[in-house]
Amino acid sequence: MSNFTTILSAMLLLLFQGCSQPAAEEPPPNIVLINVDDLGWADPGFMGNSYYSSPQIDALASEGRVFTRAYASAANCAPSRACMMTGLNTPHHRIYTVGSSERGASRDRRIIPAENTTTLHDSLTTLAEALQVFGYTTCHAGKWHLGDDPREQGFDYNIGGGHNGHPRSYYPPYGNVKLEGADNKYLTDNIMDHVLDFLDTWQGNPFFLYYAPYAVHTPIHRVDSLMYLFEDKPGPPGMSHPEYATMICNLDRNIGRLSGKLKAMGIYDQTLIIFTSDNGGLYRISQQKPLRAGKGSYYEGGIRVPTFFVWKGKIEPGTNHEVPIVNLDFFPTLLDIIGAQLPGKPFDGISLAPLLLEKKQPAERPLFWHFPVYLEAGNDDTRDSIFRTRPGSAVIFGNWKLMEYFEDSAIELFDLSEDPGERVNLEKSKPEKAKELQRMLEQWREEQHAPVPSEPNPEFAGRQQVH
Repeated sequence: MSNFTTILSAMLLLLFQGCSQPAAEEPPPNIVLINVDDLGWADPGFMGNSYYSSPQIDALASEGRVFTRAYASAANCAPSRACMMTGLNTPHHRIYTVGSSERGASRDRRIIPAENTTTLHDSLTTLAEALQVFGYTTCHAGKWHLGDDPREQGFDYNIGGGHNGHPRSYYPPYGNVKLEGADNKYLTDNIMDHVLDFLDTWQGNPFFLYYAPYAVHTPIHRVDSLMYLFEDKPGPPGMSHPEYATMICNLDRNIGRLSGKLKAMGIYDQTLIIFTSDNGGLYRISQQKPLRAGKGSYYEGGIRVPTFFVWKGKIEPGTNHEVPIVNLDFFPTLLDIIGAQLPGKPFDGISLAPLLLEKKQPAERPLFWHFPVYLEAGNDDTRDSIFRTRPGSAVIFGNWKLMEYFEDSAIELFDLSEDPGERVNLEKSKPEKAKELQRMLEQWREEQHAPVPSEPNPEFAGRQQVH
């Protein structure tokens, strides 16, 4: 633990005095947050997929509350994870993308993008730091991506986490993933071995396990022992990649090992499990039909993710198709559930505890995304044949979604209830609705002090291919 983190923990402890958990008959639950990398909204079986095999995940989902309108707070890895870990939207931590904000050829970028941050600043309180203060033992397993060592940002234990966004290989030597293990052990299996070892050290106090497997991010390295299941299996076009299928199947098997361990220890019913993905699926690997596009795009295929909550005996199983939620909600939800508060700590999400535990519908609210940078690579069923996303913002309110692009002030308006594939732009036919959502977006950007880039790029060559 760094000196800064030690000082921060002491300051938080002083700040939280008088705000500890209220007396309760039951101890706070253990928390397992499963954040899969690049798993698409339509990939798991519980979301209707019949090609990829995920029986263990599906069984977990059947015991919990599934949200079909769950969103990541960004369309790629680092910003989504930063939002989830802080409860703050991108303008607060300034992690907008992975690496440089000047992605793609300069001649194709009309404006100078906002600067990007690649490390979560120490001044921001993470979910793990807060749970530490409230007595949780915290363990990170897998991909961190927000700093060099998650132990400096609230975790007591670190299994394979660093600043890297993906492994160089899923077979040893993994290259940029520091993890001991048996020769030829597939990375996803090795990480779970270490997770089970951590659980064997459990001393009875509540624990927070952030299980963030590198799977199913590229490189697509098949699990040879599972290839026979998918080589000759028919599947829908764009959603039946056999090597990718083995990675999902193997991840599923390891999640089954985790849930089986919790049951064998007799603590499954005392454990709250959240399952989600950090962004949409990679379009060239697995399309998310009927949703449009994929990872890196702010169409639904890039930000809508498979999500459920399980807490046996506390959260009634079922499926919620109506309420849009976002991973910004996880931090305030977990604090609410354990009866804790962070005085003076702002959140851009809301607590879902009343909805999960008491079926109280939350007030209708807008959800916002801000991406003032560039992300190259086209041909992903996006608006643009050169970039997956150009600088812009988006808002969802009810069933309406508006996307605004900063280069040319273009607007797209979609009715997601009638057009989940976002094919019909209603800006011209519904001008009042477009103005309403655009005003909402502008007001939010002002309140958030969100940067809106407009400075012309002198190297721009006028090459903008928009459909």
